[in-house]
Amino acid sequence: MALLAYLKSLFILQLLMGFVFVVSGLIINFIQLCTCVLWPINRQLYRRINCRLSYSLWSQLVMMLEWWSGTECTLYTDQATVDKFGKEHVIIILNHNFEIDFLCGWTMCERYGVLGSSKVLAKHELLKVPLIGWTWYFLEIVFCKRKWEEDRETVFAGLDRLKDYPEYMWFLLYCEGTRFTEKKHQISMQVAESKGLPKLKYHLLPRTKGFTTTMQCLKGTVTAVYDVTLNFKDNQIPTLLDIVNGKKYKADLRVKRFSVEDIPDDEQECANWLHKLYQEKDALQEQYNKEGKFPGPTIIPPRRPWTLINFLFWATILLSPLIKFACGVVVSGSPLLIIGFIAFLIIASVAIRRLIGVTEVKKTGSSYGNQEAKKQK
Repeated sequence: MALLAYLKSLFILQLLMGFVFVVSGLIINFIQLCTCVLWPINRQLYRRINCRLSYSLWSQLVMMLEWWSGTECTLYTDQATVDKFGKEHVIIILNHNFEIDFLCGWTMCERYGVLGSSKVLAKHELLKVPLIGWTWYFLEIVFCKRKWEEDRETVFAGLDRLKDYPEYMWFLLYCEGTRFTEKKHQISMQVAESKGLPKLKYHLLPRTKGFTTTMQCLKGTVTAVYDVTLNFKDNQIPTLLDIVNGKKYKADLRVKRFSVEDIPDDEQECANWLHKLYQEKDALQEQYNKEGKFPGPTIIPPRRPWTLINFLFWATILLSPLIKFACGVVVSGSPLLIIGFIAFLIIASVAIRRLIGVTEVKKTGSSYGNQEAKKQK
């Protein structure tokens, strides 16, 4: 075990994993670009192909969580709810407290066959991020600037296109709008007080417009809303860098299913329903902090081998020529080639580190506090 932990901590192995992800991602993005010719001819075929291409990229990150770090995911829900996983279009509401919350969500998507078709209401800045934003573009992800006057037409049009999506999709919403920090929480609770809303202890005040709009646009397509609350055992706060270093965590996800028919159609009533849900989520978080677990039965869905097989496929294709080239550089003894190869490794490591930085709480670049303060005034 000590040897395995040491190997996982080796920078060269982490760099090789990152190389496989980046290069395979660029190849996948190029193939996705080529599939655009199918859009006017056969839109559904285009979508099915891109679902599988995106799976090939995202599953590498899931592999890193499941097989590399060995992180365990436990569901707190009933069997009747689990039996519907991957068999209906749904909206997922997830708390936004951790750097790897999206990765835990993707793990559940993968285990129930909807990873390639998973959707999210994403901030517009991510569209510019290589691999992630580019892949999402081809997947018809809805991007928004979080300014309703500018987003209205884009969001309505993007959601409207998804009504006839051929693959079952899980549409993720971070209703808090940004990742939880103490500073943002203070501002959010000032807003809650000004609006006469109950204060939340562990969540930011949910932004209701995204949820009510998604419900309005996808009514008749989605059949349920899954409320998901994520926590980690022993109050641990994992980072993506921890996962890259092979550190193991135990994630608990409490899932509650709500039928769309039980959620009000009226926009204001729907917003009130969401506020009430977050008050319940807050109480649930309080219970978890006291007892170290969520209430109810537990289910541990087994990890599937496909994520590991997919990564090994790409690693075999991409690392063989790289290793052969590296050996050739060393044997050549050419200072110019050696310096060039070292420079390539440095650039690659910096690029990978910048991709990881996108997930870091301290580098999210959110202007949440300033925006909310302005709204309050």
